[in-house]
Amino acid sequence: MTSVITGDIINSQEKPPEQWLGALKAVLKTYGPSPTTWEIYRGDSFQVEVDPKHALHACILIKAHIKQFDGLDVRLAIGIGDKTYHAEKITEANGSAFVNSGECFENLKKTTLALKSPFDNFDAAMNLMLELALLTMDHWTSNSATLVKTVLEHPNFNQNQIAALLGKTQGNISQGLKRAGFDEILKLIQYFNNQIERLC
Repeated sequence: MTSVITGDIINSQEKPPEQWLGALKAVLKTYGPSPTTWEIYRGDSFQVEVDPKHALHACILIKAHIKQFDGLDVRLAIGIGDKTYHAEKITEANGSAFVNSGECFENLKKTTLALKSPFDNFDAAMNLMLELALLTMDHWTSNSATLVKTVLEHPNFNQNQIAALLGKTQGNISQGLKRAGFDEILKLIQYFNNQIERLC
């Protein structure tokens, strides 16, 4: 089993690519080399293959990276399944994970994050939870997004260490994480990981 995330940048035409492209590449690079593990195509679309256990964490990290820039957001579709054809470029590989990711992406209408897997009951429950989480995540300010990104990238740091990194007080960090719904998002990632371990 593998997972493939298909995404594109919302409102990318309104910002010069040099503003957000570096941030997108920086986060995608953490999952492996391009173009076998990830690729950016058509200017603002991308695909990345990650371990299913890391798929939701990856999506939230990508979202936080992009929402650091005012006015930008990202659409993300997680496809879980098999990889039956390996290619030099991820965009040319195939299997049910790729098909599920593509179909899920095509069906993203009113939501910015969803998933499709071989497990219908899991999909139904998880997609409902994601819609509820997006009520908060879609409204992150650039400050909230930067804070979430920093905490996800430094999971062993305490709030004082995060405050020092960002030049803020510990109280700022605590309030900022509350506003961003961070504790609830961590619980959602943990729930997702537990379900994936059980199913895959």
